[in-house]
Amino acid sequence: MKRKGHGSVDIVVLGGGSFGTALASLLADIGRRVRLWVRREEQAKEINQEHRNSRFFPDVELPRSLQATADLEEAVRAAPVLLVVVPSRSFREVASRMGPFVQGDQIVVHATKGIEVDTFKRMSEILREETCALKIGVLSGPNLAGEVMARHPGGALVASRYQEVVDRIQELFRSDRLRVYGGRDVVGTELGGAFKNIIAIAAGAVDGMGFGDNTKGLLMTRGLSEMARFGVALGADVFTFGGLAGIGDLITTCASRLSRNRRVGEALAKGERLPEILERLGQVAEGVPTTAAVHRQAVAMGLDLPIVRAVHAVLYDGMSPLEALADLMRLPVGSELASLRYR
Repeated sequence: MKRKGHGSVDIVVLGGGSFGTALASLLADIGRRVRLWVRREEQAKEINQEHRNSRFFPDVELPRSLQATADLEEAVRAAPVLLVVVPSRSFREVASRMGPFVQGDQIVVHATKGIEVDTFKRMSEILREETCALKIGVLSGPNLAGEVMARHPGGALVASRYQEVVDRIQELFRSDRLRVYGGRDVVGTELGGAFKNIIAIAAGAVDGMGFGDNTKGLLMTRGLSEMARFGVALGADVFTFGGLAGIGDLITTCASRLSRNRRVGEALAKGERLPEILERLGQVAEGVPTTAAVHRQAVAMGLDLPIVRAVHAVLYDGMSPLEALADLMRLPVGSELASLRYR
């Protein structure tokens, strides 16, 4: 799969966190020539010499064919396809550093499920601002890093305005491990991946308060409605939210014990403080900053998103999860179909 003028590997994964490591390992497992960019030289040496990423997967041996580098220029120039998997808060910094080395014919796809808080920019927009890349896409769906690393079968969606991007990513991931479907709705795919983290925090709070599946089913369904209304208002295709990047990711993130955002909500409902929760977590919970960004944007657009408002009140205004849920249950009810009209 090597392309002329771009090094010796098929794809470079940029980001040595849990999800970046899991995707790079999957690609190496299925025979792709893959390189993983990490920030620290010590981490690169550990991966190359000991075949471990002890911070995120201390008990897992990585594929011996997976090679890591801490040299960003070397990484970006090494392959025709770049897959960026870094947290939203550091995405622009990494994209800006990549910028001088990216070539216009490279494919650049990201798998970051967040929003830039200060600007409300999506990650594809940041890539366009900070690099010369034209062939940009997003990979999203119900993909928990731990399950990807455990070799569980799964699915994902790659969305791009360029069919070449879709075809290339599908080709690279083609295996019995991950079914990658294609689409064109970049906006909806990015917003679905970010928005579901807000609902996952609420779902975790339901668990932490000791309520059951009835409550969670109500929350997830109404959360999906809010996701779709918000996305359509920003130009997304409503049908995207009925697929892997919408309801598929939502179900997984709200239900799984592996979900960081769900764990944040559960801990909050048990009386823990947010700073201590995030410190103990040791990894980014994208739903926390995304809640602030989406709430602010919804207010500016005049959109009523009750679950987003409730999660925001718990995270940033000191409201208890029990009080927030009670407020939601007291809201006026009307026709469900009327609330599902997105335009």
